[in-house]
Amino acid sequence: MPIPTSRTTEKGRISIDSLICNGCGLCVEVCKDFSLAIENGKAVESKHSVFGCIACGHCMAVCPRDAISVQGRHLSPADLFPVPQKADAASFEALLALFQRRRSIREFKDKSVERQVIDKVLHAAATAPMGIPPSDVHVLVLESKEQVLQFSKDYCEYLKSLRWMVSGWFLAMMRPFWGKVNTDMFRDFIRPLIAKYTESMDKGENVVMYDAPVGLYFYGSPYTDPADPLIAATYAMTAAESLGLGTCMLGAIHPFIQSGKGARTFREKYRIRFKSREGLFVIMGYPRIKFEKGIHRTFANIDHLS
Repeated sequence: MPIPTSRTTEKGRISIDSLICNGCGLCVEVCKDFSLAIENGKAVESKHSVFGCIACGHCMAVCPRDAISVQGRHLSPADLFPVPQKADAASFEALLALFQRRRSIREFKDKSVERQVIDKVLHAAATAPMGIPPSDVHVLVLESKEQVLQFSKDYCEYLKSLRWMVSGWFLAMMRPFWGKVNTDMFRDFIRPLIAKYTESMDKGENVVMYDAPVGLYFYGSPYTDPADPLIAATYAMTAAESLGLGTCMLGAIHPFIQSGKGARTFREKYRIRFKSREGLFVIMGYPRIKFEKGIHRTFANIDHLS
């Protein structure tokens, strides 16, 4: 049974040119669905596939003789490209420098971001690893300051309908069911957040998306691996930094537009196709303020089991 996504319910179709195949077995080694085997010195489709070909493309990418091809699940041999040479790849030091240069930017120049720059960011983000191909990550692109502002205004109006969720009586009623941590989060973070967003917007100040020139919302479908939109958003932030843009990830929009009739209406207005277990907004633009220093960050804990 092929693994379904919102984009396809079929399995990949494997073709092997037995006249070219030399039976090296590399395709068998990299296929973790066990869709391939070696018989009589040639690669063949296996009778012991776990799910059916998911069209990851590994077999095509590793074959030294181009003897194997996969069609379907939005994949074809036309999607192959030569792997960049190691000399063209960033060194660890260069990559670390890029990471260290990135700060959360909320102050932007009054300058639009060119469409070709946005396209480069999305092209890079699409290379992000995914749970099951084809990628089931969807992206909403707000590509102007005006679109970002209108989205933020509509979001704040929608938030006003959710104030009951942070009222004292509701938090007191829910505490026995969802515990102290959730109660503290709603009281000490979500309540002041909703108040700040809506009150500031009523005064003409956008602290939801900070008048950014571009907003990208990465989200999934009911089939999506929950991590996929977050990884794609991270790739987008890194790519944007390399192009001279400042970025900031916003986690306080996605959770509120998932459940209920009002959330569905809001999603429909902005052509957000699905509810999504995880999702992330990334705002970006040309930074107005230059940071002179970075800040060392640490994990909460690192345990080496040795």
